[in-house]
Amino acid sequence: MFTNIMVPLDGSRLAEAALPAAAYLAAAAGATVTLLHVLEQHPPAAVHGERHLARADEAEAYLADVAQRAFPPGVPVNCHVHTAAMTDVVRGLTEHIAELAPDLVVMCTHGRGGLRALLYGSIAQRVVAESSVPLLLIRPAGPAAAGWACRHILAPFDGDPAHARGVETAGELALLCRAELHLVFAVPTVGTLGAGQAAPSRLLPTASRTLLDLASREARACLDGWLQRLQARGVTATGEVRRGRPVRVIVRAAAARQADLIVLATHGKAGSRAFWAESMAQQILHHTPQPLLLVPVRAAGAV
Repeated sequence: MFTNIMVPLDGSRLAEAALPAAAYLAAAAGATVTLLHVLEQHPPAAVHGERHLARADEAEAYLADVAQRAFPPGVPVNCHVHTAAMTDVVRGLTEHIAELAPDLVVMCTHGRGGLRALLYGSIAQRVVAESSVPLLLIRPAGPAAAGWACRHILAPFDGDPAHARGVETAGELALLCRAELHLVFAVPTVGTLGAGQAAPSRLLPTASRTLLDLASREARACLDGWLQRLQARGVTATGEVRRGRPVRVIVRAAAARQADLIVLATHGKAGSRAFWAESMAQQILHHTPQPLLLVPVRAAGAV
C-alpha cells in the first residue's frame, strides 16, 4: 500500500512525535522512509524552545541520528536535506513531495502559530490542496507520539462517491495493519441541521423529520453495500448510522470504538478551501487525541 513514507522534521522533539507512527507503518508495509529537512533563510535561533538547525552539516547529522534511533533495522531510511535555504519552508515541502513522490506524509500538528496556524496557515492545507498524497497528522500529546499500533480504524463517510477513496484507503490500511474498520455515517437531526437548512426545517418540521428519517434509511443501505464489498476483500468491517452534527458524531464514535486512527476524505484545490473553512479537521483534532489521516480526493474532471 505504502512504498515511500516522508517525514518532515525541523530538529525539534515536538516534530519527532510523528516518528513512532511512521516507523510502525513502514515496518507493516515494508516501505522506505524519507526524512526531510528544509533549511530556512534567516532562521530563528530556536524552534519550539530548541536550537534551530541552520547549517546543512548539522541537519544531515541530525537526520542520520534519527534514522538510527527511531527505526528498526529492517526499515530502509533515506535522509534528504534541502541545502538551498528557502524563505518559504512550506513551499519547499510541497516541492519535495512532487519531486520525491512519497505516497504518505506523516507529520506532527504544530507550527510557529500553533495548531490553528498549521491548519489555516499553510502546511496541511497546502499539502492536501497541491497534491494527492495522504497526510497523517499526529498530535504531539496524543497516544501515537509515544508508541502506536493501529488496531481500530474509524472512517466517516457521507455517501458521496467522490469520497470513496477515503473508505478505500481505510480498508487497505485495515488489511495492512490487521485492524478492525468501523464506518460511521452521520445524518443530522432537525435540531442539528446547518444554517442554510435550519430555517426551512422550522417552517416544515414534520416534513423535515420525514426526509431525515428517509436519509437515515438510505445511509444504512449505502453502508451495507460498502460493508459487503469490504468484507469480501477480507476486511473486518462494521458500520453504523448516527444522528447529529458530523464532528460530534465522529468524535463520539471514535471514543466509543477506541479508534487508533480516523481516516477522513477531503477535496483538494478549490474544494479544500471549503473543507478547511468548515474547520472539520481542526475541530476533530481539537476534540480527540487520535491521529487523523487526510485523504485528498479530486472531483471528476479536476486537473
